[in-house]
Amino acid sequence: MYVLDSSAFIHEYHTDSQVASVPLVREELEGEHAYRFDALEGSGMHMHIPDSETVERIERAARETGDLAELSRTDLRLLAATFELDGRLVTDDYAMQNVAEKLDLALEVIARDGIDEQRAWQFQCEGCGREFGENHDRCPICGSGLSRKNPA
Repeated sequence: MYVLDSSAFIHEYHTDSQVASVPLVREELEGEHAYRFDALEGSGMHMHIPDSETVERIERAARETGDLAELSRTDLRLLAATFELDGRLVTDDYAMQNVAEKLDLALEVIARDGIDEQRAWQFQCEGCGREFGENHDRCPICGSGLSRKNPA
């Protein structure tokens, strides 16, 4: 089962295998891309709504990799659907790819190169320069904002 992100509809992804998506993807699409979603749904695309417990598990994994702030509600539910359906996620989103790699989910990219490696992001204070392994709203030391930083 291939689980389709909005990029699959935008780039006219085709497969002869069964496909699934989540209802929130439809809200991200406009024009002909939305019609493509509707057509696939009308021809039997499985619409999956993942369990809240699975979404929480995905959120924990995304927090561990440092990608949680980069992922939308739709992204989290697509990852959860892929997990529950034991599917293959079709996306070009790097943050989703990073979390999928952490969870050992199968991936297929469309229009971009996929990620080369999984990353656990670091966060650096814009004021005092301290680094943290987890993202916070503000630096717990000086109160300045944090920015995501490649750990390499």
